[in-house]
Amino acid sequence: MKNANTSIAGMRLVGVTHPFHPLSGRQLCWVGERYNRYGMTLLLETDDGSVCSVPPQWTDLVVRDPEIVLGEQRALFRVVDLLDLACLVDRLSRRDLPEKSR
Repeated sequence: MKNANTSIAGMRLVGVTHPFHPLSGRQLCWVGERYNRYGMTLLLETDDGSVCSVPPQWTDLVVRDPEIVLGEQRALFRVVDLLDLACLVDRLSRRDLPEKSR
């Protein structure tokens, strides 16, 4: 039974657009939002009533990245994602070094 105080967000259908997400191409009911250290995620209700958490960038709520659109999804990675990955690897590798070699 649904709560009478359900927000308007719960009435909106959101399409999952990430090509590797198991629910890609499906329209799901947006039932809320959650915030964590990585930012906001959308809470989407599936057909069986369970709720999954999906970044807004993986839905049709966010304008698609022009790099993805122009590349017709042929590229495995976006340049910005590779740069972020390089920064992460650099940070993690520095953490493993002994104090004297930093």
